[in-house]
Amino acid sequence: MQIRISHWLVSLIIVGALFLGGCTSQEGSSQTSENSSATTPVSTTQVNNPQMTNSPRLEGKATVVMVVNGSPITIEVDGTNAPVTAGNFVDLVERGFYNGLIFHRVVKSPEPFVAQGGDPQGTGMGGFVDPQTKRPRNVPLEIKLQGQAEPSYGKALGRQAGYSDPKVVLNHKKGAIAMARSQAPDSASSQFYFALSDIDFLDGDYAVFGYVTDGMNVVEGIKQGDKIESAKVTQGAENLKK
Repeated sequence: MQIRISHWLVSLIIVGALFLGGCTSQEGSSQTSENSSATTPVSTTQVNNPQMTNSPRLEGKATVVMVVNGSPITIEVDGTNAPVTAGNFVDLVERGFYNGLIFHRVVKSPEPFVAQGGDPQGTGMGGFVDPQTKRPRNVPLEIKLQGQAEPSYGKALGRQAGYSDPKVVLNHKKGAIAMARSQAPDSASSQFYFALSDIDFLDGDYAVFGYVTDGMNVVEGIKQGDKIESAKVTQGAENLKK
């Protein structure tokens, strides 16, 4: 779906309000109008990034079933195109981390936008702390562009970073699941969001790692404060490498 200029401006304001705690604020998006003619750069893969070395990886795909309001949401998690981001999510699901957490931000007006959850504090400011190391786990921003053999890491490649038309492999179509983050590219932890409509203006700036394949009606019915009753890996658990 092509976003009209007025639609895009309204959505940009929503991004600034929605992701202030868990994702980039509107301040970081001001480069877009200034650099609208910029082209998307080549891969910025950081092979020595310690967050990549220490993070679980999903080598292939997995299926996660999340239950909200008594109904299942089936998610295909794509470790083929987002191995670090997908691996982090599947690992947290296997730990039972998401069970009982709430959706702390749900934006449906003036148009359907996102349902965001995964914060253990329920405030939009929290993330996963590894119980063994007692340290927060963050994962690098992971974006795979069309034609790349491997994803790029540690750098935003979308409109908010000043690039006009990023050709991403995993885009923000309705039903996408992606990681929330602060202004720092490598700050994603446990917070995620479901796209409630096609919001492709976020492509390249936030890491999509899968899609809802069944139960989108359940996602659309999520209200702020609703709990994740359970989340389980039903297929592909053997693809998780720790």
